[in-house]
Amino acid sequence: MGVSSEPGQKGINWSNIAVGGIMNMVTTLGQPLEVVKTQMAANRSQSMGQALSTVWSRGGVKGFYQGLIPWAWIEASTKGAVLLFTAAEVEKASMGMGLDQASAGLLGGISGGVAQAYATMGFTTCMKTVEITRHKQASTGAVPESTWKVFGEIYKREGLAGINKGVNAVALRQATNWGSRMGFARLSETMIRKYKGLKEGESLTAADKIFSSALGGAVATWNQPIEVVRVEMQSMAKAAPGSNRPAKLTVFNTLGYIYRENGIKGLYRGVTPRIGLGIWQTICMVSFADYVKVWVKGNQAK
Repeated sequence: MGVSSEPGQKGINWSNIAVGGIMNMVTTLGQPLEVVKTQMAANRSQSMGQALSTVWSRGGVKGFYQGLIPWAWIEASTKGAVLLFTAAEVEKASMGMGLDQASAGLLGGISGGVAQAYATMGFTTCMKTVEITRHKQASTGAVPESTWKVFGEIYKREGLAGINKGVNAVALRQATNWGSRMGFARLSETMIRKYKGLKEGESLTAADKIFSSALGGAVATWNQPIEVVRVEMQSMAKAAPGSNRPAKLTVFNTLGYIYRENGIKGLYRGVTPRIGLGIWQTICMVSFADYVKVWVKGNQAK
């Protein structure tokens, strides 16, 4: 069973919009990993322990849920709906043209990732990152402004371009994220099927599907440099005195700046918590979503 509709299903499956939105809300349980990942990517000199300590200093447990309300919830519900719906339709069409499940999953994931980035994720991911990184203002003695005030000021100052800052990096990240996650997950499922000698229509066990999704989520973190670039572009942190940080950041000049300042290691800061986050998100949006879609289809047939 692929992430798209089950074999033989006709027409567009609109229920995937609801399934995607709901399942991606479940992924926000991993917000502490998101916060630590962003903290390390924005502060590349910090160790894991220092990042955890910094986040804890922002209010204890509450610090690990910065950016959850409203931005992560808005982002999750909208991007999940777009991702699963688009990926499902592209994967179904690809398999209809004779592509294997892994290739169809790859194309579905890339298409879903790009669609969600430009449709919903530009401003929500930007504001979520702002919410996590703006608390550095407190270190200067200033009281951090409310998230809505920051949103209004950015919009007034820079318009749509400001609140969508870094959207191209987000699109590149999401395309490689979900292309890799879904592609590797489906490839793993295919290999397990062959190993077990399963015939068409025979289901994998829950453990098999979860393992495949976990593998896809972990391997997909090869693109961590794109995530570090995205965080740098959207961060509220100011450039250090004497640094060569470009005044106007693009994907490529930001990549060059981070490499010059921190080397290869800097481009992979935060990859450890992101592996955990990637595994959790892929299990939710591939394995668990498959089961939810079967349940929805069964109820529609009654």
